[in-house]
Amino acid sequence: MVKTLMAQVKEYKRDSILTPIFMLLEVVFETLIPLLMASIINEGVLKGDMKHIYIMGGLMVLLAAGGLWSGAMGGKYGARASTGFAKNLRKAMYENIQTFSFSNIDKYSTSGLVTRLTTDVTNLQNAYQMILRMCMRSPASLICAMAMAFYVNARIASVYLGAVILLAIFLYFLVGRTMGYFKEVFRKYDDLNESVQENVTAIRVVKAYSREEFEKEKFSKASQNLYKMFVRAESMLVLNMPVMMFTVYGCILLISWLGAKMIVGGSMMVGDMSLLLAYCMNILMSLMMLSMVFVMITMSIASGERVAEVINDTPDITDPENPVLEITDGSISFEHVSFKYKKESEDAVLKDINLDIKSGETIGILGGTGSAKSSLVNLVSRLYDVTEGCVKVGGRDVRKYGLETLRNEVAVVLQNNVLFSGTIIENLRWGNPDATEEECKRVCALACADEFIEKMPKGYDTYIEQGGTNVSGGQKQRLCIARALMKKPKVLILDDSTSAVDTATDAKIRRAFAEEIPGTTKLIIAQRIASIENCDRIIVMENGCVDDFGTHEELLGRNQIYQEVYESQAAGNADFDEPGKE
Repeated sequence: MVKTLMAQVKEYKRDSILTPIFMLLEVVFETLIPLLMASIINEGVLKGDMKHIYIMGGLMVLLAAGGLWSGAMGGKYGARASTGFAKNLRKAMYENIQTFSFSNIDKYSTSGLVTRLTTDVTNLQNAYQMILRMCMRSPASLICAMAMAFYVNARIASVYLGAVILLAIFLYFLVGRTMGYFKEVFRKYDDLNESVQENVTAIRVVKAYSREEFEKEKFSKASQNLYKMFVRAESMLVLNMPVMMFTVYGCILLISWLGAKMIVGGSMMVGDMSLLLAYCMNILMSLMMLSMVFVMITMSIASGERVAEVINDTPDITDPENPVLEITDGSISFEHVSFKYKKESEDAVLKDINLDIKSGETIGILGGTGSAKSSLVNLVSRLYDVTEGCVKVGGRDVRKYGLETLRNEVAVVLQNNVLFSGTIIENLRWGNPDATEEECKRVCALACADEFIEKMPKGYDTYIEQGGTNVSGGQKQRLCIARALMKKPKVLILDDSTSAVDTATDAKIRRAFAEEIPGTTKLIIAQRIASIENCDRIIVMENGCVDDFGTHEELLGRNQIYQEVYESQAAGNADFDEPGKE
């Protein structure tokens, strides 16, 4: 974990080195000031030497100015190093997330990734700044003050040493007890963020069903759980301060008592006593700062593990060593394909699939909920890898192609249509960043999206809100189809992507596909037989297996599942999962 995190310091190494150097300089200046103060008392005040007082006083002012400058520079470079470190952590996580396959993404919740990119990184930023400044300053100040105290009077200095050992033991047990609490706290943060994200994303549904009170209660519960965990952790950490203060005042009283006896006995001068008290405060303040650092590190260790997990996670799907960079045609072949989302799962989602699809064919895919239709097409663009067998596109195993090559030639319109904030034309250019406006208009005509775009006040410059909330479901689907067509792919996959489109528009889209992109292989998942009955062939899926594969007429004549769906929809029941009644 530490190696992973420290690798992100990168260009801020200089700032990370300068910070502790300036903190050490500040410690040196602060350590010398009590010596001059003792000299003023012993050699100046007690002997009435004003010249010595002025000289030592002037040197103290210079040392104080040097300490102030060193502290300011340490703060400056420390802030630069810690904020840069946080920036690099966020960048490293975000860039690695972009390489994740679907199986990698399935490991994390969206809210969990948001928490890691925000709260966890902020904790690490604060901890790193504390480490650069306090972790260097406090031990150095403690060691220097301890050494000077032993040099002045070893007997009294042994009081400091005993206090340091006792506090170190206490801190060790305190950190160990609180570590588990903080790990749990950040899991609760994920739950809280998930509640907020889900509510904001689905706010229209919440209001439509008048579920505001339910959502408030849900958020309150998540917030209360987080509160309880923080109270447990903080109730342990709060012991730190009273123990520290008890030790500080106990040391001051003990040193004052021993020092007073030694001054009366003539074995120590008054100036040395003031020097020892000053070093006492330095030592104990250093311990207090160290305890704060330990608290921050304790909190950040849990955050560090979560951040390192994302940075170190390697994508399950990568480019081969010598990737093929050209796909000859849109032919697709499934050879004894089986697939599991998790390797340890007992049952496969897809079982021994064998299919041969010619380039340019239009293939319909029909099946009930959970029949693995989407799982089947996700293997074509290698969003997931097969567990057994192989999927071929253009006569080659998809695992031999470069990912960018494959996904540029296999365009997918997923079940959940997503538009990004920006204009319509900016969304269309996700398919081809260099597309002209004429090209954008052409694909919109193919997807029957031009009909509503041209009615908008700003046309193709109309701004799409985040998530496409200012367009209807059918309009969103058509824009997503147009965006996929912009790639001019050899294979086009529509995963139930016309479900929100009326039957007339659906028919226009299918007719446009047949006329304008005849060479593109088209896989169309649909619940309506009307959407796929004119396809060259139709796959009927059942429980992760291909139940039948043939034309509309062939399936009507021999396949019971297809017959039941056709009859139920012809009778006016368009729900696939409700079979026709005898």
